[in-house]
Amino acid sequence: MEVLKELHIIHSFTGLFHTISAILAMIFGTLVLLNPKGTKKHKTVGYIYFINMVIVNLTAFSIFNFGRISMFHFFAAVSLTSIMIGIISSVRKKKHWLKQHFYYMNWSVVGLYCAFWAEVGVRFFDMKYF
Repeated sequence: MEVLKELHIIHSFTGLFHTISAILAMIFGTLVLLNPKGTKKHKTVGYIYFINMVIVNLTAFSIFNFGRISMFHFFAAVSLTSIMIGIISSVRKKKHWLKQHFYYMNWSVVGLYCAFWAEVGVRFFDMKYF
């Protein structure tokens, strides 16, 4: 853990847990996108994605990169809302559930990729470029 702190990548156990969950969410989110929908595999992999995204978003609320609440916290709230709407619509299966599930879960994965690139920018490039 000390090596990661020295590299200015991960500063706490929460950050490590957040990062591992984010990587797993990216892997499983990509698998969901690339495989046939509605299958047992889709549902299983989708639930694994969902669980990791909940962990990513909840741990994000306790990480303060800039010493205070930042835009990353806002986007974590948006992401959490998105995956909750996406999963609830697929569980309840009310009118237009498939469209809602598709829309919110796809944007959830897109948001995850955007968060990844934002973190790469913050961690590895000089902030003056932002």
